[in-house]
Amino acid sequence: MEQYIIRGGNPLVGEVEISGAKNAALGILAAAIMTDDTVLIENLPDVRDINVLLEAMESIGVKVERITKHAVLMNSANVGEVSVDYEYIKKIRASYYLIGALLGKYKRAEVPLPGGCNIGSRPIDLHIKGFKALGAKVSIRKGFIIAEAEHLKGSHIYLDTVSVGATINIMMAAAMAEGRTIIENCAREPHVVDVANFLNSMGANIKGAGTDVIRIRGVQRLHKTEYSIIPDQIEAGTFMFAAAATKGDVMVKHVIPKHLEATTAKLLEIGCEVEEFDDAVRVVASKRLRSTNVKTLPYPGYPTDMQPQIGVTLALAAGTSIVTESIFENRFKYMDELARMGAVVRVEGNTAIITGVDKLSGARVSAPDLRAGAALVIAGLAAEGETVVDDIVYIQRGYEEFEEKLRSLGAEIERVNSDRAAQKFRLKLG
Repeated sequence: MEQYIIRGGNPLVGEVEISGAKNAALGILAAAIMTDDTVLIENLPDVRDINVLLEAMESIGVKVERITKHAVLMNSANVGEVSVDYEYIKKIRASYYLIGALLGKYKRAEVPLPGGCNIGSRPIDLHIKGFKALGAKVSIRKGFIIAEAEHLKGSHIYLDTVSVGATINIMMAAAMAEGRTIIENCAREPHVVDVANFLNSMGANIKGAGTDVIRIRGVQRLHKTEYSIIPDQIEAGTFMFAAAATKGDVMVKHVIPKHLEATTAKLLEIGCEVEEFDDAVRVVASKRLRSTNVKTLPYPGYPTDMQPQIGVTLALAAGTSIVTESIFENRFKYMDELARMGAVVRVEGNTAIITGVDKLSGARVSAPDLRAGAALVIAGLAAEGETVVDDIVYIQRGYEEFEEKLRSLGAEIERVNSDRAAQKFRLKLG
């Protein structure tokens, strides 16, 4: 089993380039099924979730040609199967996007209930509600979600809670439904907008993405396109907090600063200097950070996917901070691991009370999920001594060349898969 070994204590200094947004890419790849023409998708992150989804799509007849590491040509003209194999889907959560795409194009989809990180309940009842409103019959049989319709018809849909997945899924199905669909109380995240822009580039008629009301006029067919995915705001935020926690100075390049406003605001609150450029953000932490309070909210609020990163950083800030998690109930699993490194933390329901300490100490910890895993790496980089992070398969789901990018900033980190490799790393560092 692979793990990270980290020798902490070095401030991160330098420049890092951010990859394409994983969460946008997953929706866009699924949406590419909805045309028989060839589609070129660029700025695709080379991470496990993306590669698993591409394999799943190939298994139902999509022709996938990886032109470069970050660009793919896709042709779905010969899709002969609307049932996706469980072996692929159990590994990733966003497999459910294939339901909306297949239902929209072929009026039938059979997709296993999805997997992914265990960060809390993420029911798909809102997705099903939306598909039914468009005229589909939806059932769950033998672990599969089966959606089918003779034809889909536009409808007025109100989402009971804000859901990124449901917004994207319903939007895809409605793009090829008859007539007009209005979705209210939509998610406004940048990757919702990116999927809408991608569909529009194929000839869809979607307006209002990025607001809480999306209006869609269905079209009969979609056509070829060339599209570049937006930068990953969560990867960018992770490196921004890594700079803060290690008292570093990092220029985070190839980003959209507007997407990072909630993260930037909190970094300024705790005492970092943040300088924005057209497509870059520089974070400097030259003095002891101070405490703050933060509550996760749907975009444009503070993102739940950035909660573990700020939690780790606040463990080193002067004073007591309160972190409230309002999206996922299991998002504080990393706190027990952080306590092993000397953090003073207490979790009460959906709130964590963090009293900052002067320093963390290296320890062996385990990544409970994707974002918490990345946050524990940040803790290891800021800690004194050696930290070993187990279960890094979670981290590889969503961060491209994570250790390579960190090393380029001066981090002492190695991915190893044996005691011998670990010893070799220790000897190299002396």
